[in-house]
Amino acid sequence: MRRKIAALALTTLTALVAGPVLAQMPSPETIHKAWDKNGDGVVDKAEWVAAGRKEERFALVDADGDGKVTVDELKTAMSKMRARRQQGGAPQGDAPQTPPPADH
Repeated sequence: MRRKIAALALTTLTALVAGPVLAQMPSPETIHKAWDKNGDGVVDKAEWVAAGRKEERFALVDADGDGKVTVDELKTAMSKMRARRQQGGAPQGDAPQTPPPADH
C-alpha cells in the first residue's frame, strides 16, 4: 500500500512540475526568429551553430536537406522530441527548450 501511495505521489508531483515547464517552452516560431539572425526566414547551418546547437544535429532537423531549417521543419523536429519525451525516451537534442538571449 505504501508503494502505491508513493508512486501516486511521485506521479502527481511529476505532472505538477512538468506542466509549467512545458507551458513556458517558447514556440518554434519564437526560437526560429531568435536564430534567424539575417532575417531571411530560414536558419542556415552557420546560424544554427551560432545559436549553440550541435552541428551534427542540423541534418536531423533539415528534413529536405536543402541546407536551411524552416519554421515547419523546426515544428516537426520539436513535435518528435516531445513525443519521445512523453514515451520516456531520452531527448535527442534536435531542438532546444529555450532560445539563446536575443541581441537587441
